[in-house]
Amino acid sequence: MYIAIGVVLAAIFLCIIVVKLFFVKEGTEEVVVKLTERTPLEVTAQDEKSVTLVTKLEFANVGKQVGTIMDALVRPLVPYEQYDGLEVRGRAEREGAPREDDYFEAVLIEAGKSIFVKAYVTLTARKGRSIKEAVAHMADFSADLIYQETGRRPWRYSKVTIPVRAAEVAALVGVTLADD
Repeated sequence: MYIAIGVVLAAIFLCIIVVKLFFVKEGTEEVVVKLTERTPLEVTAQDEKSVTLVTKLEFANVGKQVGTIMDALVRPLVPYEQYDGLEVRGRAEREGAPREDDYFEAVLIEAGKSIFVKAYVTLTARKGRSIKEAVAHMADFSADLIYQETGRRPWRYSKVTIPVRAAEVAALVGVTLADD
């Protein structure tokens, strides 16, 4: 009985070693988000109460195998304790594949190729203010772009943090930041 258990454990260990050696030889996917090369924020929509900003990021597969981005979302980090004059929401979409339902359609990235993902942040004024009044008093914040990727390795979540500077947003909206 102990010999059979030993043989089974040895076979499992050998299979694990063979799979690891295969991955070393054949490689895996390696998706890299080029955060420092993102486009500057741009206004895509604006009215009296809200403004929507977008930046474009490159997702490059520098690995040896096909990678899959299964999901992506943008999570702005602006709690009301930091600033309650704005409600901030985010979403992500593939360039060239806009959707109205905030669903991120999975995409394959061939080895050595890239895709582009747009990160949207919508700022909506609260407490009876206009968007210009609300932006004039806002602080810098961050927005996490969280994405689920897979390939030969098990799926995993990764994230990059996009800085959103109050001065940049104020300039885009056409206001001067207040001194408070």
